[in-house]
Amino acid sequence: MIVIRAGQSEDINRVTAIAKSCAQHMINRGIFQWNEHYPSKEVFEKDLNRSELFVIENGKLVIGAIVISTLMDEEYKKVKWLTPNENNRYIHRLCVDPAYQKNGYAKALLDFAENISKDQNVTSIRLDTFSQNPRNLKFYRNRDYIQLEQIYFHRQSEFPFYCFELVL
Repeated sequence: MIVIRAGQSEDINRVTAIAKSCAQHMINRGIFQWNEHYPSKEVFEKDLNRSELFVIENGKLVIGAIVISTLMDEEYKKVKWLTPNENNRYIHRLCVDPAYQKNGYAKALLDFAENISKDQNVTSIRLDTFSQNPRNLKFYRNRDYIQLEQIYFHRQSEFPFYCFELVL
C-alpha cells in the first residue's frame, strides 16, 4: 500500500540515503544536478523542523520524499514569476529511490503537493530543475508547469537551473 505522510525524525537517514542514491544515479547518467554537498542530512533536518518534509512509503518502506515549503529561496527573489510573491509553495528535493523510479511515485508526490496546496488556496507552486536533466524537464512540462527564468547554484553546477511555476 502506498502512503504519503509527514516526515518524522526517524525518516531522515533513509531520506538522506535516497537522495545520495539519486545523486549517484544522475551522475552515472552524466547529470550533475546533485552532489556530495547537496542535498545534505542537515538540509532535510531543517525541512523536517519546519514541517515541510513529506515521504512516500511502499508498504512500510520509505521510497521517496518531497519538500513543500512556504519559504522563498534568495535565488528566487529576482525571478519574474507569473503570480505575486505571496501565498506560494516551493517544491524542493523531490526524490524517489532509483530502484522504485518509473513507477509513478514522483507523480504521486507532486499530485500530493498540488492537492494540499489547492486545499490551502495557494496561488501557485514554484520550483526549479536542472537544465541538463531532460527527464525532469519533460516531467514538469507535461504537468503544465510554465518554464520561466534560469538561476544558478554554483556549488552544484556551472549549468543553470530553470524555474517553473504552476498557477493553481
